[in-house]
Amino acid sequence: MNDIPSPVCGVFGHPGPLWKKDLRLSDLGINALFVDSPSLDGETIERARDEGCLVFAEFATLNGLYDDYVAEHPEAHPIGADGQPAAPATWFMGACPTDPGFRASRMKALRSLLETYDVDGVWMDYLHWHAQFEDPYPQLVKTCFNDSCLAAFTSWSDVDIEGETTAQKADRILHHAPRQWEDWRVSVLVDWAREIRETVKQVRPRALVGNYQAAWKEEDFWGARRRCLGLDFHALAPYVDVFSPMLYHGHSGMSPEYLKEYVEYFCERHLTRTEAGRLPRLWPIVQAQATPPVSADELARVLEYGLGADSSGVMIFTSASVADDPEKAEVVRNIYTGVARG
Repeated sequence: MNDIPSPVCGVFGHPGPLWKKDLRLSDLGINALFVDSPSLDGETIERARDEGCLVFAEFATLNGLYDDYVAEHPEAHPIGADGQPAAPATWFMGACPTDPGFRASRMKALRSLLETYDVDGVWMDYLHWHAQFEDPYPQLVKTCFNDSCLAAFTSWSDVDIEGETTAQKADRILHHAPRQWEDWRVSVLVDWAREIRETVKQVRPRALVGNYQAAWKEEDFWGARRRCLGLDFHALAPYVDVFSPMLYHGHSGMSPEYLKEYVEYFCERHLTRTEAGRLPRLWPIVQAQATPPVSADELARVLEYGLGADSSGVMIFTSASVADDPEKAEVVRNIYTGVARG
């Protein structure tokens, strides 16, 4: 895809709240719209493009709440190191990434999305093992130790897992093969990304593949990004065109300045392109949502930080948060139209 605007000035969420306020996307300088796939429809895509936007679909990859899959298919419920079903997070329930039924269900949904809508790209969301990370005190769980995961790990690693109960087998793995377990979990997510990319490129060859991800450094929470979430950005890089760290400073209890620090950190450690036609890119997603309160001044700062270093785009979470606050809408207009003018 060679017609990527420079920079990308995006917003996440259905544009309906903006349109209800008679705000055109182009008047705000918005040139890219990111919408959760269940909210997409042909009329929205057509109008957004008429207003100068690329349209990207968010795809909930390992979210077991979609279609109540985990509730209706208990075999897909992640199993913890104690041998019991993992507790749901406050607003998220992961699914076992090795459960074949769940994977088939999500890939079918992806293909249907792509065949129905001519989107400019798909952004993987919830591509991580069961956890909740958008909080000051994240919920980190050691999963998954169900039969499909234990069998897949044994086949991948040749590690002999001793024990009669699931808890005993989990204890054996975590104490005697922790690195192999960590590497295997990374490989499982990479394989999801591989198949998603293949599907996207088969149906929409020019579409981009992006990834929403935890904005954690390698050392944060004692290496939890790789160790617990299973995220290794170097390993994912062959399958991701655009990385979109979720830099929600308010949710995470961080200052706006953390965005500047993290964007510079990411660009120093991972290849990010800014030249026309070159990939991969970095387009962070930043918080405008007022839970907890985020002021218009903070929004201005995080947008500027999100466009720093070798970032070639940024997006705002969410469209409704901008529509509901005239000061934030004016910030978006000033910054987005300003960077577009150069």
